[in-house]
Amino acid sequence: MNALPLPVSPRADRIDANKLAKRLRRQVGQAIADYNMIEDGDRVMVCLSGGKDSYTLLDVLRQLQAKAPVRFELVAVHLDQKQPGYDPAILPNYLRSIEQPFEILEQDTYSVVQRVIPEGKTMCGLCSRLRRGALYAHAERAGFTKIALGHHRDDMVETLFLNMFYHSRLKAMPPKLLSGDGKHVLIRPLAYCKEADIAEYAERCAFPIMPCNLCGSQETLQRKAIKAMLHEWERKTPGRTENVFRSMTSIAPSQLADRELFDFASLGARSPTPPPSTADWLLGDGVEAAQVV
Repeated sequence: MNALPLPVSPRADRIDANKLAKRLRRQVGQAIADYNMIEDGDRVMVCLSGGKDSYTLLDVLRQLQAKAPVRFELVAVHLDQKQPGYDPAILPNYLRSIEQPFEILEQDTYSVVQRVIPEGKTMCGLCSRLRRGALYAHAERAGFTKIALGHHRDDMVETLFLNMFYHSRLKAMPPKLLSGDGKHVLIRPLAYCKEADIAEYAERCAFPIMPCNLCGSQETLQRKAIKAMLHEWERKTPGRTENVFRSMTSIAPSQLADRELFDFASLGARSPTPPPSTADWLLGDGVEAAQVV
């Protein structure tokens, strides 16, 4: 007869919860310090989607703000995209209950996506671009100095493999980024945090999660495949995802093959000036021509 598992005492459960909260605070604090994400006088727009990641981001930033030696402002900003079944009271009620300054933007991106994307096709790409455009425009109008996003370590590793496998690019999500137009500084304070820790923390905190009925449940097949691959790797070799992430922070350009990133052509060259183009000969065209003659 199998023995029943021993119940976990409330005290032990509380200790574990405290350890988890402390670990997340330490990791977020380390990421902010390593990449100089937040400075004295910053006005930070925390993008709050209503999912576990953005709730955790806001909660941990508030904890750090309370003890920070520098002064910075946190404003939670949420975009109401007019999706079916959306409850507009959930986020305001929660944010008021914790006395968090917030702003709710309204833009009917749902109708746009429904009109443009054929039935059965993924809506995530267009939805993301429209959402990003609305948030960037508001950040500029409101004078925010930083835009905080809820992407975590696993998001960054998944994006690395997505770009390698499907776009032939060695590219991921950086912890800190200047937007393409040069107007916004994006920060990802959860860069060092595991998704599993965030999920457990969000559950313990009982955040009022708002599922995305438009694109959050319509994840692309490619990302699902990458998630499954990483999950299997982690099951067989615990710590592998962390190792992949660490490799993104320790890059040796001379050990890759990007000719724009590293000057391979002049490496060991005996002439200071490059020789005339010999592409035809190197590609075999000259040999073939000689054989014809």
